[in-house]
Amino acid sequence: MVKYAVIRKGLPMKEASFYEKEGDNLRCFLCPHHCRIPADRLGLCGTRKNAGGKLYAYLYGTVIAAHSDPVEKKPLFHFLPGSRTFSIAGPGCNLRCGFCQNWQISQLDRVHAEEIPKGTTTPEEILGQVQQAGLGSISYTYTEPTVAYEFVYECAVKARAEGIRSIMVTNGYINPEPLKELVQYVDAFNIDLKAMDEEFYRKTCGGTLGPVLESLVAVRSAGRWLEVTNLIIPGLNSDETQIAKLIDFVKNELGDDVPLHFSGFYPTYKLTGIEPTSAAVLERACRMAKERGLLHVYAGNIRTEGWEHTYCPSCKKAVILRSGYTILEKNVMGNKCAFCQAPIAGVFA
Repeated sequence: MVKYAVIRKGLPMKEASFYEKEGDNLRCFLCPHHCRIPADRLGLCGTRKNAGGKLYAYLYGTVIAAHSDPVEKKPLFHFLPGSRTFSIAGPGCNLRCGFCQNWQISQLDRVHAEEIPKGTTTPEEILGQVQQAGLGSISYTYTEPTVAYEFVYECAVKARAEGIRSIMVTNGYINPEPLKELVQYVDAFNIDLKAMDEEFYRKTCGGTLGPVLESLVAVRSAGRWLEVTNLIIPGLNSDETQIAKLIDFVKNELGDDVPLHFSGFYPTYKLTGIEPTSAAVLERACRMAKERGLLHVYAGNIRTEGWEHTYCPSCKKAVILRSGYTILEKNVMGNKCAFCQAPIAGVFA
């Protein structure tokens, strides 16, 4: 539980979902931390407050980043490729990853409370901006959307009614019941699978592995589009045995057509003493994934040879050619390869 020197008054609050009363304390059941929150205190994520015997989403409607991005930046390579998405983020996260690239806005215990932006918005205002920009999707990203659950849920429900799709870029650290409700309205997920190692999750991320694996299976079972990202950090989760274990989990538990993105690490936040991931390490992981049976494997953050393109699993021709986040050529008709008409997994319309 995070202790704040200042809890600024006047911030928007909305009663939170998924909590129970335990005497004078409240137990939050949004994520696997199950924070026990005393009166006038916040949970570990810094976004849920016990006030007057009720749990509130303390920063409801606070949006600290809003941009139009290529959907490939999420990264999603098989969900509306070539489109742009309206990306929004609220402050906070329920993990404490030492390698977080957005720690200035995700790690609220490192930010003075008075620095939290005062501006707030509503789901209706967000949808208005999306429609004005002519975009077809909203992405909840940059920080951890789980801790903004109520706002994300309401946005996704209203977006669905307007024919706008919702994308969640998440660490997957959420309890089954909240995810079950959310997955009804979120169309696509990119979930970070940070390592297949419990010790890594505990020491480096401040969480546990099991709930993330459960979330991955639940999203796939619900029929939502899913892509998986693994950030390879030299010396911490770069061991070939561990990478092989991750690949096998994706193939055997999620499916060989689920895209897997290996991403390169750059020194940041608490891990400034570790060397960046080399292109050779990423390419080795990609080759392992292909050899072990995954159909769609990508490398990101570092330029590699050929690992940003989408290939037809049948004829092996490149059906989507990319340079960074830019689509150079697309040879997909509906959900089929334009060359041999074999099916390509994804949402392309």
